[in-house]
Amino acid sequence: MAHSSILDINGRPFDLGELAEPQTEAEAKLAQLHRHYADHPSSGLTPAKLARILRDAEQGDLIGQCELAEDMEEKDAHIQSELGKRRLAWQGPDWNIEPPPGASAEEQRDAEMIEALLRSATWLDDCIFDCGDAILKGFANLELSWDFADNTHFVTHIEYRDPSWFQVHPDQRNELRLRDGSHEGVELRPFSWISHQARVKSGYLSRRGLARVLAWPFLFKNYSVRDLAEFLEIYGLPLRLGKYPAGASEKEKMTLLRAVMSIGHNAGGIIPRGMEIEFEKAADGASDPFMAMISWCEKSQSKAILGGTLTSQADGKSSTNALGSVHNEVRQEIRDSDLKGLGNTLTRDLVLPLYMLNGKSYRSPRRTPRLVFDLNDPEDLAQFATPLKGLVELGVQIPVNWVHEKTRIPQAQKGEAVLALAQATTPDPARGAASLAASLAALKVVSQPEAPDTAGQVSEQLHGAGGDAVSAWLDQIRALVESADSLEALQAGLLAMDLDAAALTDAMAEALTVAALAGRYELLQDAR
Repeated sequence: MAHSSILDINGRPFDLGELAEPQTEAEAKLAQLHRHYADHPSSGLTPAKLARILRDAEQGDLIGQCELAEDMEEKDAHIQSELGKRRLAWQGPDWNIEPPPGASAEEQRDAEMIEALLRSATWLDDCIFDCGDAILKGFANLELSWDFADNTHFVTHIEYRDPSWFQVHPDQRNELRLRDGSHEGVELRPFSWISHQARVKSGYLSRRGLARVLAWPFLFKNYSVRDLAEFLEIYGLPLRLGKYPAGASEKEKMTLLRAVMSIGHNAGGIIPRGMEIEFEKAADGASDPFMAMISWCEKSQSKAILGGTLTSQADGKSSTNALGSVHNEVRQEIRDSDLKGLGNTLTRDLVLPLYMLNGKSYRSPRRTPRLVFDLNDPEDLAQFATPLKGLVELGVQIPVNWVHEKTRIPQAQKGEAVLALAQATTPDPARGAASLAASLAALKVVSQPEAPDTAGQVSEQLHGAGGDAVSAWLDQIRALVESADSLEALQAGLLAMDLDAAALTDAMAEALTVAALAGRYELLQDAR
């Protein structure tokens, strides 16, 4: 590892030698973090205990809330499933490194260099997935391991660190620090961490995650599941009633009791003569109230995580394709918002260090390349090409880069083979004489005088009479096209446009009258 002194993102001197070993392994006072094991606060969870855990988190003690969130994800399959959908949605969109606006050639080369480093990284997909843990807990911290080779600093791998390793600064409630037993904790070392904070809701760091929202449905659901299990145990089996004769001894009574308790499971047993065991009808009861409570809890969890319920479960009543599409659009908006925040985090904690350590054009953090996720869906080519052709014919200046971005068709590189329309076939020289004779014959036919075309004359007169009205329409449409900033805005403007058709209507009425009279005249001439 090369050793030199530079300024970190906060303008403080930073020794590159610190990158040789991860912070949690280099500092002895942090060794106790590796021996920390969870207390599983979900065991015996009550409303009072849950309220105490959430209150402690507000006051800076994040351990209980983070460990409870971990238990919730492990014990509740519905929470794990919905969170998995939201986190796996981050893996779909592609990303790229964009240079700063008005980038110089050197800045563009540095952006390409950083993108090449990240494209070759085998840990980036895992990094994106692990950052998704911030959705539930409010934050996720990943420690970077660096190496230096071929005059390049690069990240070799990342390590997810348990959220219970961290605390908030007592005076800065949005600043995370490592727990070392001190009051303020240890500051996170620059260039060593990807610290992602998900803004699921506004508030201090300890109150931003979904754990606080999901904790109460999780608690109520556990009560309902426990009550349902007790209901099935009590009401699902018939009542076994033992009868002993008068004067039975205590030993005989205990014998009968053991038989009653075991006969249901063993499906057999013996009792002394004179004693009886009767099976009474199971007590009537319904499990619907328990299932209704469980269903409400799960729907509340789905709404909090994915923004709706129809992308996770259907009830067969209100679940229609239209409503499902609306809920899926909400889910996509949540994904886009998540990835925009993640892109900002990766730009700050990953792209900027790579740029500062390796970029030849680096001058200031204000001109940093950005990691941007591609959140645009490709346009339907059939629906996109037809109106685009009409706009071009009207003279609209459409950038080629914008078309490639919308259609997701990559631009051809210099010297790269591209698709093209097939060229017209060259005439066969052997058929030259026949082609020439056919052309001369066609010229002779065309040169012969033809009878006046009544329909053509009427059409020309109509074009002359209605030309002004049509030109006025085209001027309005051209102005609308030039002012519209999207196809949707153009479509809305065309539908709302009020075109004056009075002049054209009069011209067409006159033309139809003339055409009718001309037709009658031609029929009379043919009859003679």
